[in-house]
Amino acid sequence: MEEFQIIDNCLMVKLPEEVDHYRAAYICENADKYILQEGVQHVVFDFEDTRFMDSSGIGIIMGRYRKISCFGGKVYVIHVDRQIQRMFAISGLNKVVEVLA
Repeated sequence: MEEFQIIDNCLMVKLPEEVDHYRAAYICENADKYILQEGVQHVVFDFEDTRFMDSSGIGIIMGRYRKISCFGGKVYVIHVDRQIQRMFAISGLNKVVEVLA
């Protein structure tokens, strides 16, 4: 399941095995709550356990990017496999978020 944790002013979001429309609303709602209530500076999405992501995953990241960038923050992604990295490239998401190795 999803896991939200604050580490050094960063919201760490560990994504589930499948990121789909069903889980997107829950992830967005909780991430937004942390961003607004805890005043985090950056958001890091961890894809270590993720094996499937549909277009709603792109929406999750873009929405949090729009929200955190209003406060001068950034969005990072870690542990991205080749397939999800390809989705980032096709969608242009890799131009607005930083993919860390």
